[in-house]
Amino acid sequence: MPAPSSSSSPAASPAVAATAPDPAPTRGSGSASGSGPRSGLGPVALVISAGISVQFGAALAVMIMPRAGAAGVVTLRLAAAAIVLLLLCRPKVRGYSRADWGTVLAFGVAMAGMNGLFYQSIDRIPLGPAVTLEVLGPLALSVIVSRRLVNVLWAGLALGGVVLLSGHGGGGLGFGSLDPLGAAFALGAGAMWAAYIVFSARTGRRFPQADGLALAMAVAAVISLPLGIAEAGSDLLVPSTLALGLGVAVLSSVLPYTLELLALRRMPAPTFAILMSLEPAIAATAGFLVLNQAMSALDALAIALVIAASMGAVRSQIRRKAA
Repeated sequence: MPAPSSSSSPAASPAVAATAPDPAPTRGSGSASGSGPRSGLGPVALVISAGISVQFGAALAVMIMPRAGAAGVVTLRLAAAAIVLLLLCRPKVRGYSRADWGTVLAFGVAMAGMNGLFYQSIDRIPLGPAVTLEVLGPLALSVIVSRRLVNVLWAGLALGGVVLLSGHGGGGLGFGSLDPLGAAFALGAGAMWAAYIVFSARTGRRFPQADGLALAMAVAAVISLPLGIAEAGSDLLVPSTLALGLGVAVLSSVLPYTLELLALRRMPAPTFAILMSLEPAIAATAGFLVLNQAMSALDALAIALVIAASMGAVRSQIRRKAA
């Protein structure tokens, strides 16, 4: 699941940085830029570690949903992440225009929608397919922004993956047995991820460091709070549930943001975006190892098609900017 960012970083984070209309929107960058030197496997390991953290955090969230429900888990994650970020960033609240606050508000709404819809999705369908569907949002944004024929071809390749997802008639936890509502939630999360990318970049230009991210995270937490209380009520205050919710926040937000921030200081943002395209595969692995969500060969092929399309779209965007 994508994690937020407030500068040049949806989901965060699927084809993120090089696919957005604004400069380098990535998932968790705070204040990083993609201008740092290329430095071997170090930053690559950081990005992959961040992706593993995000998706295993999502797998942990699935495990605690019976305690607090999908909305309750979202509330715990966003509230805990907001508190941590506000304490670390201590953002100033004075000196900003109405347009600045409007941008932060839109960023927070997109973040709340992205997380809320995604967690509703993984409450109904396996983690790998959910992330595969979600990644279509940023991919569609890339096609719309680039207006190039080659990216339409990449979109067609991704569509092939979706056809496999909807047409495979296998049983078990495969793509062919997806709950329609869960799939719709995943697609909705992808649309919100695209909106998140746009407002992430805009917020980063208006607010210093990670201040905009911290403020937007607080907005998202406030939006999710009534829904979480309505679904989970006092269960949100059970110490064990609070502890697990904090674990989800650390794995899905705080830790990956930090790792991505360090990585973006040492690698170009477009390279970061290509690595983000691997998230469906990481999610499928996390679902298999933690939740016993097995996949067939066709399931794996559908994920591979979407990953290839996402990577191809990012690489096309890189070549266009370099030309």
